[in-house]
Amino acid sequence: MAVLKMTFSLDEESAAQLARTAERLRMSKSAVVREAVADYAARAGRLSEAERLRALQLFDELVEKIPRSSAAKVDKELVSVTRSRRQGGRRSPSDR
Repeated sequence: MAVLKMTFSLDEESAAQLARTAERLRMSKSAVVREAVADYAARAGRLSEAERLRALQLFDELVEKIPRSSAAKVDKELVSVTRSRRQGGRRSPSDR
């Protein structure tokens, strides 16, 4: 793996946390930053727990609104749709 030298600016608290973490883990500060970036990148773009729960709630509300139909009614509708598709599309340019 190629190593790129980079310069970043950190506030005092972040710099102190980085130093304490590196010392506690007995790792270089660069290694701690590499691991932190990898961890953050893995989580970026994922829903937060609150977002996930809200999406599940909305899904549950939507599912309740799905109309209930008997299997026979659904089968009849599917036959009708299939028949219509087999007959083709528009018959004349004026239908467009």
